[in-house]
Amino acid sequence: MTQPISYHNPVLLKESVDGLNIDPSGVYVDVTFGGGGHSREILARLGPEGKLFAFDQDIDALKNAIEDDRFLLIPQNFGYMKRFLRLYGIKEVDGILADLGVSSHQFDEAARGFSTRFDARLDMRMNQDQDLDAVIVLNQYSEEDLVRIFKSYGELRIALKLAQRIVAARQESEVTTVADLKAICAPLVPERIEHKLLAQVFQAIRIEVNKEMEVLYDFLRQSENILKIGGRLSVISYHSLEDRPVKRFMRNGLFEGEPEKDVFGRSSVPFKKIGKMIIPSREEIKENNRARSAKLRIAEKIERE
Repeated sequence: MTQPISYHNPVLLKESVDGLNIDPSGVYVDVTFGGGGHSREILARLGPEGKLFAFDQDIDALKNAIEDDRFLLIPQNFGYMKRFLRLYGIKEVDGILADLGVSSHQFDEAARGFSTRFDARLDMRMNQDQDLDAVIVLNQYSEEDLVRIFKSYGELRIALKLAQRIVAARQESEVTTVADLKAICAPLVPERIEHKLLAQVFQAIRIEVNKEMEVLYDFLRQSENILKIGGRLSVISYHSLEDRPVKRFMRNGLFEGEPEKDVFGRSSVPFKKIGKMIIPSREEIKENNRARSAKLRIAEKIERE
């Protein structure tokens, strides 16, 4: 099946796949299939004995499935990566690639409710079969939980005032559309930074709806378990909430604190960092504006001492 050009323009394509240091006969995983751009590049470097598994919970992405005997697309959240690979007899792999965040297609489809650009129902579900959506979050979560979401996932100074306005507004009528939410935000958002603050508000709600941070932590832990020694992890993130845990986990296998040291002052860590963090070139950002905030980090699994 031909890839729809409008679905998603893969970010840092060459750099992220280069980072996997592909063995033509190896087994690889693309946990964020989307439009299939990264998967196609991996397949192009695999030989006839190679194998690629991909994950995507979005039913729209399944339409982009690649017809190739070496490829299998699993229609599940990548937080279940280890479980579903085991179902196919895969206990360890040579490399894992993740392009985190929302696909261009999801942002561009008005009905999905991810974007501030369109008026639509506030949905924001990556998995359209799940019950929890943005409307439920905004109308059923307590003021305290709304504050937590906006502080933790949006890093918003106006978290309390925004939560209070949402709770007051929903007593009059249900908050169901992008326009409803923007109207609630308007008095709190100076026009000069309106776009930035609204993006933070939408990001916070989206992360809660899709449990993105929990999934990321689970994925990173599972990556350590299923990568072979010498296997590579290549992760593209788009905001600091994603990048921080990726950076920390690649550095010491933890999300907080520092690893314990032995009597000789040595610590046992699961990865070694490969190169420096990579960002897109000016040319790539010019061609694909979504790439502007991307950060690529690469690590290799090592033998623990």
